[in-house]
Amino acid sequence: MKRFASEISNEEASALPAAQFDGHIIVVNDRQAMNEACRYLEKQRVLGFDTETRPSFTSGCVNRMALLQLSTYERCYLIRLCKFTRISGRLAAILENEKILKVGAAVSGDITGLNRIKKFEPHGFVDLQNEVHKFGIENVSLRKMAGIVLGEKVSKAQRLSNWEAKTLTEQQRMYAATDAWVCLRIYDALLEAAGKCQ
Repeated sequence: MKRFASEISNEEASALPAAQFDGHIIVVNDRQAMNEACRYLEKQRVLGFDTETRPSFTSGCVNRMALLQLSTYERCYLIRLCKFTRISGRLAAILENEKILKVGAAVSGDITGLNRIKKFEPHGFVDLQNEVHKFGIENVSLRKMAGIVLGEKVSKAQRLSNWEAKTLTEQQRMYAATDAWVCLRIYDALLEAAGKCQ
């Protein structure tokens, strides 16, 4: 089994080359785009997974989840939950399908937020924070895991931006897609390090 460093400093992580998704980013704003996204996602075995919520600067106030990102190496779908009154049954079926792995970091919070929009039974979720512990990695933020496992840095510059904006900026789209895609890459790198293949 390949060994990784257990920790990485903020300075070391900042000095690494930037990770940036180089596939096709597809923003899902309406029902037709949702159906097209689900048609593609239903056929996948493993997806990078992340969500975004507009930050609240009021104590005790939590905003509704605004964005769900599901990524392969070629495509990342940015599903604008803020544009829908509910999660479609077809999308919920993907989130419930144990044969489609959804790989993310700290996924329990994401699942809780999604469940506030539509109740579903989550299956097939993989939390990288649990996986990296098997390799002795102690830093479990996405930024640190990417630095240790991939030798790349993940920008957090757009994290506190407005994810409910009428239109997502190019910077927001790239940030969101990269976060989900990096989860997929970290997972594959861990499988390779353990001598397994996807």
